[in-house]
Amino acid sequence: MKLSILTATYNRVRHLPKLYESIKKNLKYGLVCEWIIIDDGSTDKTRELVQGFIDEDIVNIKYFYQENNGKMAAINKAVKLATGELIVDCDSDDYFTDNAFEKISENADKLFNNKELYGLLFLKEEDNGTISGKYFKKQEETTTMFDLYFKEDIQGEKIIVFNSTIRKLFSHQLEKNEKFITEARMYHKMDEKYKLLAINEAIEQGSYIDDGYTKNISKTFKQAPYGYYMYFKEILKKDMKNVLWSKRLYVIKHYILFGYLTKNKFDASVIKSRLNKFLYRILYLPGIIKSKKF
Repeated sequence: MKLSILTATYNRVRHLPKLYESIKKNLKYGLVCEWIIIDDGSTDKTRELVQGFIDEDIVNIKYFYQENNGKMAAINKAVKLATGELIVDCDSDDYFTDNAFEKISENADKLFNNKELYGLLFLKEEDNGTISGKYFKKQEETTTMFDLYFKEDIQGEKIIVFNSTIRKLFSHQLEKNEKFITEARMYHKMDEKYKLLAINEAIEQGSYIDDGYTKNISKTFKQAPYGYYMYFKEILKKDMKNVLWSKRLYVIKHYILFGYLTKNKFDASVIKSRLNKFLYRILYLPGIIKSKKF
């Protein structure tokens, strides 16, 4: 069994050695792996650093350079290059736990023996060892990313180990030459046909860094409004039965925000439920005022 590790990187020369060392530590568990690195236009010494890794000839590394086009485009490219039966993303500022490959190997058969599943869903730890967000409510629960976040309020970063065959059927959909879109947009597409098996164990570690996408979410919103507008629009087209009240308001408020930023007019036909249409109408003016301040 082979695992393809996908990493999109941009000027992360100070972080990549920790990820590299974590992969080397995990090789003792016998899982064959390849590390596909897409350098998204780095101007530091990333190429030289990775060449040093390659020269050690310990990890099967495939390095590709591209002009800066954003993380999601880089990952789309990496998925096409992956040759493993399993695929996992690992950001350049994150790294694997000491027994990550063991946990993946122990659970891989559960993924391949169930055609309903597109992946195994693991936890992520902060650098200090605490879990990012919340644990899953049930061990080995069959679920979706949409249900976990919008119906169960399971917060925090989670790590998906994908069935490669299914993962290759999907890609991150970008709008109007934007360079970023939340991974959740693709996950929700996958949720429509497949499910995940949630496992309450961590396989990656890392904390948000100062120049990362998540730490600079307001800037990210402004740089990719069309993608986020489509993301929230697609959610409002869904059956939102059992979606938590707080999440329902979250979606509507952000739909108003990104509608304003993209100058899209209100189209009631895209909102499925009467309740959501009512909430949109009463929140519209306050939302526009707040959007202007944003």
